[in-house]
Amino acid sequence: MTNPLSPAANAASSLISSMMAPAQVVRGSHALAQSGAAIARLGKRPLVVGGDRSLAAALPQLEPALTQQGLAFATAQYGADCSEASLEHLRQAVATHDADVVVGIGGGKALDTAKLLGYQTQRPVVTVPTSAATCAAWTALSNVYTDEGAFLYDVGLPRCPELLILDYDLVQTSDRRTLVAGIGDALAKWYESSVSSGHSDQTLMIAAVQQARVLRDILFQKSAAALENPGGAVWREVVDASVLLAGVIGGLGGAQCRTVAAHAVHNGLTHIPLCHHALHGEKVAFGILVQLRLEEMVQGNGLASASRQQLLKFYDEIGLPKTLADLGLANATLAELEQAAVLACQPQSDIHRLPFTVTSAQLMAAMVSTTAPTGDGRMGDLSGAVSSFAEEVSR
Repeated sequence: MTNPLSPAANAASSLISSMMAPAQVVRGSHALAQSGAAIARLGKRPLVVGGDRSLAAALPQLEPALTQQGLAFATAQYGADCSEASLEHLRQAVATHDADVVVGIGGGKALDTAKLLGYQTQRPVVTVPTSAATCAAWTALSNVYTDEGAFLYDVGLPRCPELLILDYDLVQTSDRRTLVAGIGDALAKWYESSVSSGHSDQTLMIAAVQQARVLRDILFQKSAAALENPGGAVWREVVDASVLLAGVIGGLGGAQCRTVAAHAVHNGLTHIPLCHHALHGEKVAFGILVQLRLEEMVQGNGLASASRQQLLKFYDEIGLPKTLADLGLANATLAELEQAAVLACQPQSDIHRLPFTVTSAQLMAAMVSTTAPTGDGRMGDLSGAVSSFAEEVSR
């Protein structure tokens, strides 16, 4: 029997398992049309999962590639969200088709659904993003929502997808707004990881935080030019940054580098129906401003104030939301905001990776003051901003 105090036992108990990257990434123009052989190595009976628009955009390229390889495929729609009801329906579709590989096509929620479906049915997974709105095509993580689109919980998966196919022509069929949202989601990697893990002396954590800084710089320097020339070389670099490099950071650093307050704010906002039209990255981008505002208000952090002002200018340049009104929440009630703040601050929330304690009242004050001028740091009365907002929405 191993002595529980022995070095061997201590080493075993401290093992770390990292899900860093897809086994294979294929990217380029017309990549989907050339993907048949790569998919065939994973299975012979693919179930292709996506939404109406994603399947319509992708199947003209994918179907001939699968047919050429002699693969017997079926399609299934995932619904509006990665929800428990949708997953139950899709598990039945896997059984009915006797599928041996899951191919997810679409945005973040479609890909999260496909990844979690593959895990639940023990099938390999292929992800095919139709936009650059998130890094979901890369990560070993799925977010689960209610059928109405409210965040419930996330599921850490035992591995990343076996195959990621990034077809630039397919991504280009998505509208400009999705790439803007993806830029916002990717930017959060720096602002969240630097706060939660910037002090780490662990090699991979250091690498993840530094990659997040590189990612931020790429997006600051190239996003505007990319948005002006969809499909061009700079556009592809920004797509790679939003879909791939953002995923690398989460793979290297793990959950500690992935989400802090910005994503917690997103999760809370999904419980406000007025906000359901807003994309994931739009809510996360707003959440970055909220996180920086918290650092100003609670810590008196001048660097956070300067960073927020820099982001406000960048958001203006590319069209990211800066305020609750920009997210469609000008008519939200104080009760709805309170609910979102309480949910974002619940005990298991990632917001508690901040190096200071945050209350729901402080979070609300930050949420309603994201465009406050520089120097409006520590607030003697944190409820002041909330009271002002309450007066405004009651008019």
